[in-house]
Amino acid sequence: MPKSDRLALERRARLAAERLLELKQAELSAANRKLGRHALALTKQIGATQAEVATFRDEVATVRGENEKVKSDLHVANEKIEVAERRLWHSIQTIQDGFAFFGADSKLIGANTAYLNTFEGLEEVTPGISYMRILQILTDEGLVNTGQHNPDEWRQMMTARWVSPTPEPVVIRLWNDSYLKLIDQRGHGGDVVSLALDITSSVHYEEELRTSRERAEAANRAKSAFLANMSHEIRTPMNGVVGMAELLNDTDLSDEQRLYADTIKNSGEALLVIINDVLDYSKIEADKLVLHSEDFDMERCIHEVVMLLQPTARDKGVAMLVDYDLFLPTRFIGDPGRIRQVLTNLVGNAVKFTKAGHVALRVTGVPGEDGANCAIHVAIEDTGIGIPEDKIQHIFGEFNQVEDERNRQFEGTGLGLAISKRLIELMGGSVWVDSEQGKGSCFGFRVPLPMAEGDQPYTAELPTNLRHVLIVDDLPMNCSILQKQMQMLGAEVTTAASGSEALQLMDDTIDLVISDHHMPVMDGVQLATALRQGGWREVPFLLLSSNSNFARDTTTQNLIQGVLQKPVLRNDLFSKLAAMGTVVPDNKPLATPEVATPDTPPPSTAESAASETTEPAPQDPSPDSSAPRLMRILAAEDNKTNQLVFRKMVKDLNIDIRFANNGIEAVEAYNDFSPDLIFMDISMPKMDGKQATSEIRNIEGNSGRHVPIVALTAHAMNGDSEGILAAGLDYYLTKPLRKAVIHQQIERHVPDETQPIQP
Repeated sequence: MPKSDRLALERRARLAAERLLELKQAELSAANRKLGRHALALTKQIGATQAEVATFRDEVATVRGENEKVKSDLHVANEKIEVAERRLWHSIQTIQDGFAFFGADSKLIGANTAYLNTFEGLEEVTPGISYMRILQILTDEGLVNTGQHNPDEWRQMMTARWVSPTPEPVVIRLWNDSYLKLIDQRGHGGDVVSLALDITSSVHYEEELRTSRERAEAANRAKSAFLANMSHEIRTPMNGVVGMAELLNDTDLSDEQRLYADTIKNSGEALLVIINDVLDYSKIEADKLVLHSEDFDMERCIHEVVMLLQPTARDKGVAMLVDYDLFLPTRFIGDPGRIRQVLTNLVGNAVKFTKAGHVALRVTGVPGEDGANCAIHVAIEDTGIGIPEDKIQHIFGEFNQVEDERNRQFEGTGLGLAISKRLIELMGGSVWVDSEQGKGSCFGFRVPLPMAEGDQPYTAELPTNLRHVLIVDDLPMNCSILQKQMQMLGAEVTTAASGSEALQLMDDTIDLVISDHHMPVMDGVQLATALRQGGWREVPFLLLSSNSNFARDTTTQNLIQGVLQKPVLRNDLFSKLAAMGTVVPDNKPLATPEVATPDTPPPSTAESAASETTEPAPQDPSPDSSAPRLMRILAAEDNKTNQLVFRKMVKDLNIDIRFANNGIEAVEAYNDFSPDLIFMDISMPKMDGKQATSEIRNIEGNSGRHVPIVALTAHAMNGDSEGILAAGLDYYLTKPLRKAVIHQQIERHVPDETQPIQP
C-alpha cells in the first residue's frame, strides 16, 4: 500500500478517533453534570436528614425531660393522694356516726371505729365479713331490739331492703336504748356506702315534744273547759241580773228607779260583751272558729251596726256618716254575723275614741275578672284621739290598748282589734290602719266576697220633676256624700251649710230640698216652716234625722213630705224619691223595701214592744171544760233564780207552765204533763239536758210524737251548739235569756187546738 494511502488511512483513523474521543468527552461531561446534580441533591437530602435527626434528638431530649418531670409530678401526686387518704380516713374515724364501705358482693371493705363500736368485742366483724352475717350477729348477740318482729322476720326485712336498688332509710333501736338511722347509697358499680347516724338525742327530743304537746293539748282542753265553765258560771247569775232588770223596767218605776234598773241591765250586758270577746279569742286561738256563709245584704248589715251605735254617738255630739258606693252591689255570700262583729268593733272603737266631729264609713268595691266575686273595701274614718306611730302595730295585739294601763281613760278588754284582724284574715282579707295622733284614725279592711245569685239593686233615675236639688247640712262631709249620690242620679245639686243660707239660695229652679234635722241656729223643721211661710209651698221637703224617736206631729205634716233616719239606705232614699214623683227605672224597677221612718218602727221593735207591754186579760177561775185547753210548757231548770226569771218573763202569757229541777224530773214530767214545748237547761244535776232529751226522744220513737225542745244554756264555746243539737234538741238559746226571744219561741210552737197565748 502506498505510503500516501497509509497516511490517508491513518489520518482518517486519527480523525475518527478524535471524533470518538470528542464524543466520549461530551458523554463524560454530560455524565459529570448529571452526577453533579445528583451529588447536589444528595447533599441537600443529607442536610435535611441531618436537620431532622438533630430535631429528633432535641425532641427526644425534651421528651426525656418531660418524662422526668412527669415521674416527679406523679411521685408528688402519689404522696399527696396518700396524705389525702390518711386525712380522709382520719376524718372518717373522727365522725361520731358510723361509716362503712361494702363491695358489690355485699362484703365489708372498711368501716370507721364508730361503726365497729356497735360490735365491740366481736372480732368477727372485720373487713371481708358479709352484710347478711352482720345482720345475723345483731340478732344472735341481742345487739338490736327487733320490736314486734321476731329475729328471722327482722333479718328478712333488712335483707330485702339491702338488695333493693335504692334502699330506704330505716331506724333501728339498739339494746342500750340508743337509736341509729341507717342510710345506704348504692353506686353504679354496685358498691354501697353505709351511714349509721346516731339519732338518740333527736328521738328523745321528739318524745319530749310529743309529751309536751300532749300536755299542751290537755292544758288547752282544760282551758277550754275552764272558759266554758266560766261562761256558764257567769252567765247563769247574769241571767238573773239582766233578766230581772228587764222585768223591773216593765213595772211602774220612778225616773231614778228606772235609771238604776237601766244601769244594772247595761252593766250586765257590758260584762257579757267582755265574756264574748274572751271566748271568741279563745276559739280563734285554738283554730276552732268556723265561718258560716250565707246570702246577706252588706249595706243593710252596715246600716244595722250604725243604728246600734247611733245613740251613743248622738249623745257625744258625734255625727255618723255612711258613704256606700251607689254602683256597688249589696248582696254577697259571707258570714254576716262575723262581718257585723268586725264592723261593730271598728265603728265602736271609732265612736269610743272620738269626742267630737264625725265617724264615717266608706264602702267601695273592685269586681273580679270573672264577674262573680268582688273585693270589698271598708274604711272607717274618725276625728278622734289618733294613735302614736310607735303604737299602730301594737294595737292589733292581744289585750292591748293605746292608753297606758296605768292611765286608762277607756274601758275594754283590748281584744276587739285582735279578734277583728283574725276574723278578716280567716275570710281571706287584710286589715290596715292609718292614723295621726290628735287628728284621727282611719281603720279599714279588704275582704273578697262572692256575689249572691239573683238580681242586685238597680240605681233608679230621679223623677222627672225633681231635677234640681238643694241639700242643706252644716256638716261638710255629710253634705258632700249626699251631693255625690244625687249627682250620680243625674240631679243638679246646690248645697247650703245652714238654714239661712238655704233661704238665700232658694229660687224657682229648686225642685226638692233635702235637709238635716239637727243644725245650729235654724234646724230642719224651722227651715221647712220658713220656706212655707216664704211662699215655697209646693217644693217637696225631705228631712234627714239621726233621732229615731222623731215623729211628725200635726204641726209638721204640711211642712215635711218625707222623713228618713240617718244614715239612709239607698233603697229607702229611692223609695222616698219615688213617692215624690214618677221614677223612670233602668231596665227593671227597684224593689221597694220597708222604709224605717221614725213614725214606723222596725217590725222587731214593734213586736217586742207589743209582747212586753200587753196586759193579760183576767182569766175565769172556773173555765168551761169544753173550752180549748191552754198550751202546756215544761221548763227544766235547776237554778231557782232562773226559774223565777223565766216564770216572770212568761207571766203575761195565757199558758200552763211546769218546772223540773233536773233531767230525771223532766222525763217524768214529759210522761205526766204531756207538754207542747220544752225549754231544757243543759247543765243540771242527776241527769243533764242532753241525757234527758235522749230519753224523751227514745220514748217518742214508740209514739211517733215529736215535741220541740229548746236548749237553754250558759255555755257559749264553739262546738257547744253542734253537740247540743246533735243530742236531739231542736233550738239553741244562750243565756242570759231575753223576754222577746222566749215569747218568739213560744208563739212559733202554739198548737192549733189550744187557746191563744196572748190573753
